[in-house]
Amino acid sequence: MQMIVGTVIGFVVLGLGLGFFGAPLWAWTIAVAGLLATMDVTPAVWIVFGVIAAIFNIFPIRQVLLSGPVMAIMKKMGILPVISETEMTALKAGQVWVEGELFSGKPNFKKLLTQNYPKLTAEEQAFLNGPVEEACRMCDDYKTWNEKDLTPEIWDFLKKKGFLGMIIPKEFGGLGFSALAHSEVVMKLASRSVPLSITVMVPNSLGPAELLVHYGTDEQKKHYLPRLASGEMVPCFALTEPNAGSDAGSLQSSGTVFKGTDGKLQLRLNWNKRWITLAAVSNVLGLAFRLYDPENLLGLGKKDLGITCALIPTKTPGVVANRRHDPLGVPFFNCPTQGIDVVVPVDAIIGGAAQAGHGWQMLMESLAAGRGISLPAQATAGGKYVARVASAHALVRRQFGTSIGNFEGIAEPLGRIGGMTYLLEAARKYTLGGIDAGIKPSVITAICKYYFTEAQRVVVNDGMDILGGQGISQGPRNLMAHAYKALPISITVEGANILTRTLIIFGQGALRAHPFAYKEVDAVARGDVKQFDRAFWGHMGHVFRNKIRMVLLTCTRGWLVLPAHGGVTAKYYRRLAWASATFAFMADFSMGTLGGKLKLKGKTTGRYADVLGHMYFATAILKQFEVEGRRKEDEPLMQWALEHCFAQIQTAFDGIFASIDVPLIGAIFRGPVRWINALNPIGHRPGDELDVKIAHLMQIPGEQRDRLTQGIFVPTGEHEQLARLELAMRSSFESDAVNHKVRRAVKKKILAKQAPSELFKAALEKKIINQQEYDVLARAETQRNQVIQVDDFDLKEYKGQAVQGTQTQSASSTVRAI
Repeated sequence: MQMIVGTVIGFVVLGLGLGFFGAPLWAWTIAVAGLLATMDVTPAVWIVFGVIAAIFNIFPIRQVLLSGPVMAIMKKMGILPVISETEMTALKAGQVWVEGELFSGKPNFKKLLTQNYPKLTAEEQAFLNGPVEEACRMCDDYKTWNEKDLTPEIWDFLKKKGFLGMIIPKEFGGLGFSALAHSEVVMKLASRSVPLSITVMVPNSLGPAELLVHYGTDEQKKHYLPRLASGEMVPCFALTEPNAGSDAGSLQSSGTVFKGTDGKLQLRLNWNKRWITLAAVSNVLGLAFRLYDPENLLGLGKKDLGITCALIPTKTPGVVANRRHDPLGVPFFNCPTQGIDVVVPVDAIIGGAAQAGHGWQMLMESLAAGRGISLPAQATAGGKYVARVASAHALVRRQFGTSIGNFEGIAEPLGRIGGMTYLLEAARKYTLGGIDAGIKPSVITAICKYYFTEAQRVVVNDGMDILGGQGISQGPRNLMAHAYKALPISITVEGANILTRTLIIFGQGALRAHPFAYKEVDAVARGDVKQFDRAFWGHMGHVFRNKIRMVLLTCTRGWLVLPAHGGVTAKYYRRLAWASATFAFMADFSMGTLGGKLKLKGKTTGRYADVLGHMYFATAILKQFEVEGRRKEDEPLMQWALEHCFAQIQTAFDGIFASIDVPLIGAIFRGPVRWINALNPIGHRPGDELDVKIAHLMQIPGEQRDRLTQGIFVPTGEHEQLARLELAMRSSFESDAVNHKVRRAVKKKILAKQAPSELFKAALEKKIINQQEYDVLARAETQRNQVIQVDDFDLKEYKGQAVQGTQTQSASSTVRAI
């Protein structure tokens, strides 16, 4: 009996050890043979073991006896999803990057932490310090909103200085900037004016320049790129249309190949597009359409060639691009465009006739620009800008005799703003490092598109809550209204956020980033038993390993994992490994039980997307903390950001477990597993103490606050509301100690409660403070009173006469605080 118990324990320990480390099949075979050798087994047992070992370890035998029949059954039962041609193109687009490690269940932290971390060149930094700074100073955002456009001077400046050609190589007259520089420019412009940033980001995102650089013919590059770089040509790209928004593959715009009277091949195009940025001011239009060749003039052997991209001069007869949409009043050129029997040469196809039908691949491979660079830059700008404004306001604004930033009710959203801003900057830089290294990470950039824009929504809403009445009173003094109004715009572009989360991130990632799933689908589709054999049994080992890792890491809270670094971050590396193992096993479980139906389970796929997205953000945060030298003063920001990520992961796992409806197994996950999860969570929301610490550090003018908001435009002009607010913040901070002396005297009833100006005079008279201290208080009070005012207008102005960016104040607005 004792021998049997020992043998069982030996099998269990050996199995757990081999499973945890993912030992190959031959290692299992040797280990089992070794255990059998220690036991008094009969020859029959050895024969059975030998037969089984031979079947599993001799690949030709395994393929015939096991893999072939399994593949046939899976194909007949439709267990694996059917991949359409457009889905297959999307899957093949871009590259698998760090998401592959997170999907593995056993992430290699060394690999994750040694990813490229980008830096600006001296030339790029000079551009930010010079032309970008100047463009921000030139732009009066209030005037831009009132006049519904940038001034002609700003348009000319943007063209002259090359803002519209940042991604165009220098050999064609462009700036040839890195992804980091591109992002930094958009971020700084966005902190000044959303219309200004959109005007610059769109020509440098998905559009003619991006497509020409990668796919254009030499002739097309020589003709268009220098003109786009100089601003002589203003581009737009027409993709979305009434029945093809997020589902761009269902384009109805069409082109037909025909032979002209001169014998040359031409295209006859018809389209109806909407939401096309810059269309009404463009002179070259990039067009995505479905191309037909009924007479096989291109010799490709089929009538429907598929989605194609072409360049159309907007002066071409039949092109209509003279109207604008009104996207929530945000004054950038967002327009419809139509084409009615527009005729252009076949050479208008980007890349020439050889690229006919390859437009979908071009688009999928090029979407990283918008999803991975422009939108994250804009969202991070929002976080940094709100952090700057809300923290200053929290210190300057007083209620009940003290700064509102001292109240825990304000500390909570202020801490969230600071923590989210740190998170956004970390993920922005990490993503740009990959793009600048030449990687096109399609899954990661989809993660960025969704979670950056949603984080921006949270931050801006928190900022509005903190500013209260000053956030809703429109006018030149309002620092939040335009950001609040523009907020939904980024959430809708590059694919609606709901579909990005529920269809693209995990739907594409499950096949693209999984080490075996795509290989299995591809093998079944092609009938390749040899490839299926390797993929299927590799997948089985992958599932078993991650099941063991999930159980053991859950039981030990990740302590079986060696962290990449010790100290304050060690527990987060362990949790990340734990999350990865749980995610990898549960993803396989859902794919195995739901099969092709998984695409229809938007709640489930969305929760898996939440796990994957926040594991990525956690990786980026750890990388940033390490790169920046593990600063002690940044620990609260780092901890808040990571605690937030793991809290979101925990919530997502709760939802995944609750949604499992497989008989018996579902009851186990909804019952015991959820109870264990509740008692032993992988994360919980950041604690109150972190909110308070971050709120405090954000209200201290100086190096750390500047670092948190680095890269945005902070004006210095005396008529700039943000400049006045910054000045008032510094004065309020400097006067805090003196103000405390006065408040203490009031508490002791040495001084009577009264208006601040009178109170300070009384304190001076009673020598509670000296003249120098009085001057400090008086200056702070004057500046505070100035910045807490809001705009008001006479009835004529309010009924439609635009205030041309001037600081108009009635006598009442000068003295009335909110």
